[in-house]
Amino acid sequence: MLELLPPPPTDPLWDLTYEFGSDERAERLNLVLGVYRDHTGRTPVMAAVREAEIRLAERSESKEYRGLSGNAAFNRALLDLVLGPQGPSDRAAAVQTVAGSGALRLLADLICRTRPGTTVWISDPAYVNHRPILEAAGLEVRTFGWCDAEGGFDAAGVLRDLAGARRDDVVLLQGCCHNPTGADPVPEDWAALAELAARDGWVPFVDLAYHGLGDGLEADLAATRLLAERVPEMLIAVSCSKNFGLYSDRTGCAIVLGASAQAVRHAETALQNAARTLYSMPPEHGAAVVTTVLEDAGLRDLWRAELDAMRARIEANRTDLAARLTALGWQAQARSLARQRGMFSMLPLTAQEMLRLRREYAIYGTTAGRINIAGISADRIPCLARGIAGVLAGR
Repeated sequence: MLELLPPPPTDPLWDLTYEFGSDERAERLNLVLGVYRDHTGRTPVMAAVREAEIRLAERSESKEYRGLSGNAAFNRALLDLVLGPQGPSDRAAAVQTVAGSGALRLLADLICRTRPGTTVWISDPAYVNHRPILEAAGLEVRTFGWCDAEGGFDAAGVLRDLAGARRDDVVLLQGCCHNPTGADPVPEDWAALAELAARDGWVPFVDLAYHGLGDGLEADLAATRLLAERVPEMLIAVSCSKNFGLYSDRTGCAIVLGASAQAVRHAETALQNAARTLYSMPPEHGAAVVTTVLEDAGLRDLWRAELDAMRARIEANRTDLAARLTALGWQAQARSLARQRGMFSMLPLTAQEMLRLRREYAIYGTTAGRINIAGISADRIPCLARGIAGVLAGR
């Protein structure tokens, strides 16, 4: 049987990571994978998370199954966090998933079970795993533009492209800190998107993976809450990997909003059934950690302070890189970088220039130009700026 399997494509991000691992140059710099690193280059365990783990270990009584929806207290806590205390939780349900990617796949399965062949619109460019997940679930994928010529959010172009979305199509939007571009809509743009969705009848599908790392937790959740107020149906995939640092604990949830409580109950059962066939039920540890943090006022305040500090360091990295590129004579490119938000930045380099950056300067980013601005220590930013400037000068 296995001899009949054709050579499958490999994952480009992990291919670059493996290539980095075999690079023996001391100055090499890995900006491929989307993980936060502190000033020493480590991905730390947050203090609030560590304290929650200590408390959980002290009171641990059982490893019994939680059920198909996972940890119910975690699901309630994530609903409150995402939709806000005054949000439409009476017409919403949450199911714990295997991280944000698992939430994307469960919700994609829900779409396909509800209406096979549904068209889902994604941005171009998009998070590298959006299209594979949606197509694996059997959905049709179309794209809409995202950036203007200067690398900023193209509000007019997005609205123009999405005018082609039909009633009951699904539009996948990243709630904040767009991956890979770092280009986000302003509140007025989000209001226009909400109005378009309500008028034309397409369903927003929001991917929340970086909330808290852009403009602050409440600001980063504002667009999702606005959409939830304006449209009758909505899907939300939530990840706790970045803002809780729970990368390997694979913690997330899938949220559905419907026009009626009955519709939401049916959707919740459909998500449970999909989970049963994929992995039965999600892992408990990360969900228990998040619940412990969010339900304790002291730990919640500590977590938010740590999250703010992470966001400030990311922004300082971006500001410093832009300033150094300006000093090296690349003002236009620096302005584009300075406008971006979140963990990632899109460099103004072609695929060939990204290859040169890797080969000549030992700086690893994706072929599309994405780098993890949150993955570099401050003392390496001058090296990054010189490498970018060197490649630009070689045009």
